[in-house]
Amino acid sequence: MTRVVLEIDAQLYRMLKASAETHQVSLEEECCRRLAGGEHPSQYLQALLAELRAEDEQRRANSR
Repeated sequence: MTRVVLEIDAQLYRMLKASAETHQVSLEEECCRRLAGGEHPSQYLQALLAELRAEDEQRRANSR
């Protein structure tokens, strides 16, 4: 399993954690819910996901 370490703004982390508690889900599930277009999609998380996907594609291209 690949481990991913993210550095995020403390205020964003608190907001995500509070939202996860409100929806009674884990922090991971809250992030996935927002990425899937839940009630308040996070532009920050969408940008992060795009960056991670680009890095993955680059790594795959370099390994060929």
